[in-house]
Amino acid sequence: MSTYTALAKANYKAYTRDVTTMFFTFAFPLIFLVVFGLIFSGQRVTKGGLPYINYTAPGVLSWGVGNAALFGVAFTMMHWRRDDILRLIWRTPTPLSSVLVSRYAIALGVGLVQAVLFTAVALLPSFGLHLSGGWPAGLPVLLLGVTAFMAVGLVVGSLADTPEAVAAIANCVMIPMAFLSGAFYPITLMPHWLQDVSHVLPLRYFNDGLLNAFSGQGGWGDFGINCGGLVVFTVIFGAIATKTFRWSNGR
Repeated sequence: MSTYTALAKANYKAYTRDVTTMFFTFAFPLIFLVVFGLIFSGQRVTKGGLPYINYTAPGVLSWGVGNAALFGVAFTMMHWRRDDILRLIWRTPTPLSSVLVSRYAIALGVGLVQAVLFTAVALLPSFGLHLSGGWPAGLPVLLLGVTAFMAVGLVVGSLADTPEAVAAIANCVMIPMAFLSGAFYPITLMPHWLQDVSHVLPLRYFNDGLLNAFSGQGGWGDFGINCGGLVVFTVIFGAIATKTFRWSNGR
């Protein structure tokens, strides 16, 4: 068995055994879907005539997937470092890339299951999501979104030494971003200076990419901008993570 396979299996078993975390990972975005679905039930956007759910669902989904990717890897790295698991791995021939890729596989799998479950529920008549023919374009956006937020999670997990610190830092990142990136609140209703600020937030590109894919809005240029923005954030936070990464709390 390769080191990558062993680490991937260990990550998978650790994740599936934590029933509470697994439940809320998938239930939390669905709760917001139900709330927004009830609030905007039967309402349509004047421009394009699409249901409001077509504009709120991508935002809630992008936030939920990004939230899971960030928190998942941040808590894993913090616990593995605190329990000296990373230090034990460091003393073996196992490369750091195997550690990160194994955790990335879990994050990507969780994100895909979240997206399938969320979309299936949103398509129910009670919510009325209408998928455009270009919805497959959302798959690369989803992959890049998970990658970008995992990179952010690596930074958080490297800086925090306790579960409380992980939760505090991650919430300070994700909660304001949810409102400033258009996930929960339309960007067009914000002051112009806040709209400009949203361009330096990865969730803005993740949300816009899924919105364009679900609703069939925007062209290839918009798709390229959204994917490119997520790649840029992945590179930036990935570089920061390589500088802040620690094998143990003592070094």
